[in-house]
Amino acid sequence: MLRFVLAVILFVLVGRALVRLVGIVIDAAGGREARADSGGPTSTKLVRDPVCGTYVPPRLSLSITAAGSTHYFCSEQCRTTFGDRA
Repeated sequence: MLRFVLAVILFVLVGRALVRLVGIVIDAAGGREARADSGGPTSTKLVRDPVCGTYVPPRLSLSITAAGSTHYFCSEQCRTTFGDRA
């Protein structure tokens, strides 16, 4: 009986995975991009820290505006170093 229950659970999981895979293949073949509500990761444009070169998302970075342009930093140390150079 336990083998039967485990086999049914395995069958359901494999079936769900195949259905999702087929859906992704069909979407890709049709030239459609992934839906925003798919729950998958979304892309974010990263900005480069001018001091150490680390790429950070703008919403998580520290920033200053100098000479009309905004500079983004990964840490307070990098922002201070940049301010000391200017």
